[in-house]
Amino acid sequence: MNVSQSDQEKKRITVEINKRSYTIVGHEEPHHIRMVSSLVDQKMREIHEANPSLDTSMLAVLTAVNTMNEYIKLKDECAELMNYIEKLEKEDDREND
Repeated sequence: MNVSQSDQEKKRITVEINKRSYTIVGHEEPHHIRMVSSLVDQKMREIHEANPSLDTSMLAVLTAVNTMNEYIKLKDECAELMNYIEKLEKEDDREND
C-alpha cells in the first residue's frame, strides 16, 4: 500500500461535542482541533440552554447557522479594516513623496 505524503501528515484526534465522541482527521495541530471542538461544544450548549426542546439535528443546524453568521460578520469587519489600512498607507505614501 502506498501512502501519500499528505495522508502521513494527517492527524487523528478524538473530541467530545454535545456529549458524543468524534474522531477528527486533518492537518491541523491537536491543540487547534481541541480548541475548535470546544468552541463548537460551547456554542451548542448555549443554544440548547436557550432552546431545550431542540433535537440534536436541529441543534446542530442552528449552531452551524449561528457560527456562519458570526464568521460572515467577522469576515466583513476584517475586510473593512484591511480597506482602512490600505487607505491609511496610501495617504502616508502621498505625504512622504
